[in-house]
Amino acid sequence: QVQLVESGGGLVQPGGSLRLSCAASGFAFSIYVLMWYRQAPGQERELVASIGTTSGHTNYADSVKDRFFISRDNAENTVYLQMNNLKPEDTAMYYCKAIRDVEYWGRGTLVTVSE
Repeated sequence: QVQLVESGGGLVQPGGSLRLSCAASGFAFSIYVLMWYRQAPGQERELVASIGTTSGHTNYADSVKDRFFISRDNAENTVYLQMNNLKPEDTAMYYCKAIRDVEYWGRGTLVTVSE
């Protein structure tokens, strides 16, 4: 059974940091491109970051560049999103996605950035 389970969300003050994790099972994790998306209330889901199968190729949305960092551990079947200098506009539900010929989604973890 394919599963992607996000964790690590929570409430953080502006300027703080969080590290999201997405643990995968049930498919060949290492050959899938991995992505983090987010969706704020009333907004469309947007791509935040992606990482290729060899970890060397990453891409980021302009809004998170130099603050967020995506990484993967193929031995642990886990993808991470390190989020630094968080801003209130980063408040959203964060989802991970694995894609190759098919795509799999997790159910999300909520990040709230507020005083």
